[in-house]
Parts: sequence; structure tokens; C-alpha cells
Amino acid sequence: MAASDLAALAALFADESRAAFLLALLDGRAWTAGELARHAGVAPSTASEHLGKLVAGGVLAEERQGRHRYVRLADPGIAHLVEDLAARSEPEVPVPPRSLRAASAGQAMARGRTCYDHLAGRLGIAIADAMTERGLLHQDTGFALTDRGLAWFDEQGIPLARKGRRPVARGCLDWTERRPHLAGLAGAALCRHALDAGWCVRIGSERAVKVTPEGETALRTGLGIPATALR
Repeated sequence: MAASDLAALAALFADESRAAFLLALLDGRAWTAGELARHAGVAPSTASEHLGKLVAGGVLAEERQGRHRYVRLADPGIAHLVEDLAARSEPEVPVPPRSLRAASAGQAMARGRTCYDHLAGRLGIAIADAMTERGLLHQDTGFALTDRGLAWFDEQGIPLARKGRRPVARGCLDWTERRPHLAGLAGAALCRHALDAGWCVRIGSERAVKVTPEGETALRTGLGIPATALR
């Protein structure tokens, strides 16, 4: 990559409205321009201009259904980059929330959330730590599932569709915990299974998730994670 290309990519992130769009799109869904405009508090015309730049720069992918235009993060690599930048830009001294609602939302996001297509927050860290302690995951030289880890996914009935160049396991720096959680194909498959099986449910309008009683039982049985670590 040439220096000019890197500068051009960095410039796409160097706007507060575009940054707000990218953080919102970390929920893994496709959003309309109007939804993103309301989320960021900008005019629809302004949102369309910003989204055009992000699509042209390869940061977002565009989909159309009839008259509706949707955008999503272009690929998992972009999601990883956004989360990593969010972690590195978090102030050393947290800014106090301005309201009780903001404080509650922040606590929920820190407890458990989705990061594009995998689990993050204390929930994601607890899972990565438990997998490491049980010999299912190596973290010492980068994230990698062990043979026992691959067998564990099979035992849980969680298929790992190994397609494309996406790694099976990858560490993603958690912006609230400042430690890596599990991403890659394994992280995505586990998150999808957790939501489909009712281990976790989405709460609120953000990316926050909550572990259900069924999820507490499954994670205690499958990974030895105590329920107190999930609340």
C-alpha cells in the first residue's frame, strides 16, 4: 500500500459523523441512510454524502432492495479495524456518563455486546479465557484453536464453515476490556449459535446482549464459566 492510499483510508475515518456510522454498523446489520442520519444527528443529505465516500473507499458495501438503499461494513477486516481504533482511542480516564440512561447503556455494552459478528465485552473475554484455560484456544502466539478446540465446536453442534481467507480464530482488541476476545470464523459461529440457541438475547437499541438462564447453564456446562462472571 502506498502512503497516499493509507492517508486516503485514514481520511475516511477522520470525520465524527462517519465515525458514528461505522460504530453503529458494528452490530453487523445493514442500515438505511435515514437510520444512520438519525443515529448520528445529521441531515439525510449529509448522511448520503458521507456514505457515498465510505462506499467509494471500500469501507462500506451497498445493497438495494426496491427503492431502499442499505449499507453495511464491507467485510470482517473493516469491522476489526473499527473496533481496534475504538479501543486505541478510548481515553485512559473514562468520561463520566451524562445521564442515568447513558450510564445504564454503557454498563450493558461493557458487560456483553456484539462486535460485528462475534461476542465482546466481559462476556467475550470470559469465553476466550475459559477456552484458553481448557486448552481449546492458544493465545500465546496469536489466536488459534487447538485440536481439542475444533472438537469442542463439533461437540456443541457449531459448524465452522471454512470458506475464503478469513482465519478460523483471530484476536480482536476489546475496547472496554483492553484485552483480545475471539473473532474470526470461530468467534462468528459461536456468536451466531449463542443468539440462535437463546444463550444470549439482544437488549436495547445498541449492540448490547444479555446472557439468558439457558445461556448461563450452557456456558457453565460447556466452558466452566460461573454465572456470576456473566452478569
